[in-house]
Amino acid sequence: MKKYLLLFTALFVFTQYSIPQNKIDGSYKGAIVIAGRNIDIGVTFKTEGESLEGTFEQQGVTLPLSDIKYNYPSISFILKIQTSDASFDGIVYNDSISGAFKQSSFIGRFYLKPFKEVPKDTTSIKESLPYKEEEVTFKNGENTFAGTLTLPPNEGKHPAVIMITGSGPQDRNEEILGFKIFGIIADFFTRKGIAVLRYDDRNVGKSKGTDIGNSTTEDFAGDVIEAVNYLKTRNDINHAQIGLFGHSEGGIVAPIAASKNKEIAFIVLMAGTSVKGADIILKQSELIMRSNGESEFNIKNSLEASKKILDAVMNNADMDATKKELEKKYIEDYDSLSQDMKNSITDKQTYAKDRVESTISAYNSTWMKYFLSYDPKNALEKVSCPVLALFGELDLQVPPSQNEQPMRDALSKSDSKDFTIKIFPKANHLFQTATNGSPNEYGKLPKEFVDGFLEYISGWILNRVTIIK
Repeated sequence: MKKYLLLFTALFVFTQYSIPQNKIDGSYKGAIVIAGRNIDIGVTFKTEGESLEGTFEQQGVTLPLSDIKYNYPSISFILKIQTSDASFDGIVYNDSISGAFKQSSFIGRFYLKPFKEVPKDTTSIKESLPYKEEEVTFKNGENTFAGTLTLPPNEGKHPAVIMITGSGPQDRNEEILGFKIFGIIADFFTRKGIAVLRYDDRNVGKSKGTDIGNSTTEDFAGDVIEAVNYLKTRNDINHAQIGLFGHSEGGIVAPIAASKNKEIAFIVLMAGTSVKGADIILKQSELIMRSNGESEFNIKNSLEASKKILDAVMNNADMDATKKELEKKYIEDYDSLSQDMKNSITDKQTYAKDRVESTISAYNSTWMKYFLSYDPKNALEKVSCPVLALFGELDLQVPPSQNEQPMRDALSKSDSKDFTIKIFPKANHLFQTATNGSPNEYGKLPKEFVDGFLEYISGWILNRVTIIK
């Protein structure tokens, strides 16, 4: 599960560039500094005619900027988000941009430095690939999906895997902080003789349709079934050997799809959950806060507040009463905050109200309401195909201590007589080799999987399909 709550801290190494006074176009990397924490961000500016446009990037999610005003050396812009707008007012220096940041009652600083990526020679890369790559599209109702299908070079009907991303808006590579998770897996599988279809989520990248937040996990399973139907129209795919590979929420989607379509040949669950979403959120919040050094007092208070909101959302309770109760609690707890946190708060009443509103708003979307109450065991118990369930020992977002045994219990009740559950030592939620599993580590770790990860999964699949020699 990914939570876009400005959680990540990392250090960037910058090359020094001079910023032209008359033009600010280009890409920048930096951070928001608030309450003693660095929150990694990226910003891109581009001049279009007479106007200046821009985008904001965090944890692989890109959003448009609004109200960009640049009159050297001053620059300001707004990031419009559902909970509350964030404003940036800065000064352009010779080699950097820095200034004031404000969101609701929180204030801080931000800094940006020019960033240039080394362009990739994609032509030569594609020419050197030992397999075929094709851009494809398929539909589910009003949703049109764009994706990439990679095919082994041999002629004939190939076994295939459909990749299913985790929660939040994801592109076909499921790229997180530069780690192209599905791109790497697809390349490895295809070299082993397995065709792979990966596609952009609803209304992400080149896919068009309903916004992710206005859809449910079950809707996504419908998308997957249509991806299966698309592959069945192709003469180069073995229609009896189409499997699913889901990461995180994708590990919830895959069993739903497999329980509805008994022709799916197998499913691979990479950090798939086996308990209700509300339980996942509470547990991952506790573990991540603890790994980030939060005090037990703050952890206890945060979990109590989250549980009240979760219960209210799930039970359609009186939200006004819940809001008032929590606002009172946040004001009472103000004195226990760190001095850095207090310095970032301009008004206690506003702080309490904004905190409650932003939290409730995050829990109140169509997607979230479904996710909180949905029990993955229902679909897992209806699966009849082979299942491989993978967990990372240090995963704090889908902890194996919470999910491994319920997964085993559910699959034991299913009609699947062929299921395997494996925990990878030292692996985090992205299956990188980690130190403590905190999301704060994701961007700092090598963009590669733990040793043996790809080999183990491909070996499991190859034992259950027929490869064209």
